[in-house]
Amino acid sequence: MNNLDLTELYGRSNNDIIVELGRRFRAYRIALRMTQKDIAEKTGVSVMTIVRFENGNGCSIRIDNFVALMRSIQRLESIAEIIPDIPASLYDIQTADNRVKRRVKRRRDEK
Repeated sequence: MNNLDLTELYGRSNNDIIVELGRRFRAYRIALRMTQKDIAEKTGVSVMTIVRFENGNGCSIRIDNFVALMRSIQRLESIAEIIPDIPASLYDIQTADNRVKRRVKRRRDEK
């Protein structure tokens, strides 16, 4: 349970993944020689939220708090890796008049 291995990632619960992220965040915070109070003051996220996230006691964390915490440990670029730009081959699915599709419409036989 110490590493988020891609081969095992889908077999883990959301909570297990959040616990691992909290553990990794704590390691970064300590490596940067920052206290939980330092992070809280820098981000506006409460100390208790940080404690719960790091200890895996909170089964969820708000996305805005997560982004703020990532910014505080100078790992904001990792956010872009969560949902990377779509590859060109998938993005090229366009309508007949060359517009990019904005939504999916189900066919009658798929309902």
